[in-house]
Amino acid sequence: MKRKILRKVIIYTSLILFPLTFYYLSPVLILESSYHGIVNASVIIFVLLLLTSVFLGRLWCGWICPGGGLGEACFKIRNKRVSNKFNFVKFIIWVPWLITIVYLVLRAGGYQQVDFFYQTYYGISISGPESMIALIIVLAVRTIPSLIYGRRAMCHYLCWMSPFMISGQKIGDILRVPRVRLDSDKSKCINCMTCTENCPMSLEVNDMVQKNDMASNECILCGTCIDTCPKNVIKYSFSKKK
Repeated sequence: MKRKILRKVIIYTSLILFPLTFYYLSPVLILESSYHGIVNASVIIFVLLLLTSVFLGRLWCGWICPGGGLGEACFKIRNKRVSNKFNFVKFIIWVPWLITIVYLVLRAGGYQQVDFFYQTYYGISISGPESMIALIIVLAVRTIPSLIYGRRAMCHYLCWMSPFMISGQKIGDILRVPRVRLDSDKSKCINCMTCTENCPMSLEVNDMVQKNDMASNECILCGTCIDTCPKNVIKYSFSKKK
């Protein structure tokens, strides 16, 4: 229960601070800064998400991401499980976006300088009417899919950050690097389906337990399945891919 409350406090605090920080996670601002050969906050943070996910998986998504906090806040309005069949859509969007960034950097002759606070007002994202409009658009893009389809739909289908972490996990698995994972003890499971019903990412957690394979690209390591299981079947581990 303490872990569950702590996670909620962290992720909702991140959401509350989002009007101040959203430029640091902007998929658009990174295009503009790359065009000018500038390494902005988005470049640094996205690279860090890739590198840290090798060891931490998608803990960012489950514990810190303000967009994830917004998605979970929408549970109060639309708490419906979503389909995992179309998770590939975000990669169809991500790959051309990534190629565009590389093209712009090459066109600029490479990155020439680092400006972590690029286009912010003394480090604050809201600096005028334009940034306020940008924030409203970002909030709409983040909110509408969840209100239409259900739980964290934006994370499943459109998120520009999760592919970095999914790629990092794949790299870690290839290199056989230990990272934060979920582990389970099938012998304790009573098939109550509580884990599946409560998963914020609409994963078939009970099936994963029965197959003795808790690996999933969409698992955000939020620990909800751990905290809601009445038999302590699932736990965190720091281990290599089985």
